[in-house]
Amino acid sequence: MVRGKVQMKRIENTTNRQITFAKRRNGFQKKARELSVLCDAQIAVIIFSETGKLYEYSSSDMQKMIQKWYKCAKELQTCKIQMEDYLKQLKKDSANMGKHIELIEVYKRKLIGDDLNPCSYHELEEIDNQLQKSLLTIRVRKAELIAEHIELLRTKEKGLLEENASLIAKCVEKPWQPSGKHEAAINLVQRSLVSEVGTELHLGLPEMRYSMNHDSLVRFQSGAGCP
Repeated sequence: MVRGKVQMKRIENTTNRQITFAKRRNGFQKKARELSVLCDAQIAVIIFSETGKLYEYSSSDMQKMIQKWYKCAKELQTCKIQMEDYLKQLKKDSANMGKHIELIEVYKRKLIGDDLNPCSYHELEEIDNQLQKSLLTIRVRKAELIAEHIELLRTKEKGLLEENASLIAKCVEKPWQPSGKHEAAINLVQRSLVSEVGTELHLGLPEMRYSMNHDSLVRFQSGAGCP
């Protein structure tokens, strides 16, 4: 036979209520005892009947368990109070921060030239002084950046001069000597210049023609502009 579900409400019949109390009290104490043994837990159970009779179970000394409970309850209450105070302080700080941010936004709009009509002469003078200080700071920082850039360019210039001096020294140590191909070109130019024939020497493709005079020949022989 399937047992019906018990409704969670007060049992009106006094006899049935006392029987149910006795059965469930014993079962509850049994479960508490099993939990204490199986899980090594400290358990204390205090039950008062309808008539005020006391029933209790404790896995250890009941007085010590009660004192421990008082201590934990007091600490819990203290933590609760501290948490409430902390939340109140957070709300207060949040409200103050919101007001501070609003003031900063108003001051920012004034600095960029908005909402200046309600400002007094003293406020406008204060804003002007702040802008002058900010402008001075910007100019100082700009001058620092320009000085740093100039110093960087000077460093690059020094490196290029040193590299140029090194290349000049190498050219002095090993002057340029024309190869056989270059000597043939020089001889051909000399013959064309010595001859009084009114012709021009054309080097390269027909569409790329260059005329050479005596000065260009001298530069060519001296090695200037040669690969």
